Amino acid sequence: MRILLAEDDDGVAGALVEVLYDHGHLTRRVTHGRDVLTYHRSSDLLLLDLGLPDVDGLEVLRRLRTVSELSVVVLTARGDERSVVRGLRLGADDYLVKPVRLTELLARIEAVTRRTAAQAPPGPRTVRVGDVEIALDARQVHVGGAEVELTTKEFDVLAVLARRTGTAVSREQVLDEVWGDAHHAVSRSLDVHLTQLRAKLGRPELLTTIRGFGFRLGD
Repeated sequence: MRILLAEDDDGVAGALVEVLYDHGHLTRRVTHGRDVLTYHRSSDLLLLDLGLPDVDGLEVLRRLRTVSELSVVVLTARGDERSVVRGLRLGADDYLVKPVRLTELLARIEAVTRRTAAQAPPGPRTVRVGDVEIALDARQVHVGGAEVELTTKEFDVLAVLARRTGTAVSREQVLDEVWGDAHHAVSRSLDVHLTQLRAKLGRPELLTTIRGFGFRLGD
């Protein structure tokens, strides 16, 4: 499992990374809340300390929940009832107060993972919109039976929309899933990629821009 660890204490982080590695988990450690919002897309679960140096962990959790359903286990020294209740209400899947036994932490991670897997509906791996066929696993696109070559980023943008065919997807959601942030320069890059996508697909009516919000693939 790919675990994102947000922890600014080097000693705590070192011990956690070591035990997680020993149990087969690939762990990326970050020290700031802004890094969580950058790297969460490539993770299966987040271990979140609340005492981060730039952004309070509860605020990180609130922002994360606007763009992602990533499993989150809060691991913090903050054990007051108000913080626990706020963390769970903001969308944490579990809340552990330091110091915590590592065996218990591993068991909690496994429990959260099982619940998430049981709740997740299977998504379509091939999406068809008109005569456009998008194979998400193979990363291939066919239009009218002919394969269309897309760049990595072009396919990533299309895949975000294809997984939600017929549904309006916010600009911020696309930016977050493809680039991991919403900086102005990247936002301009998204517009360029969408223009190229429309041209390559040759079906501009299938990719709609929703003014002031985002985009939709299909009806």
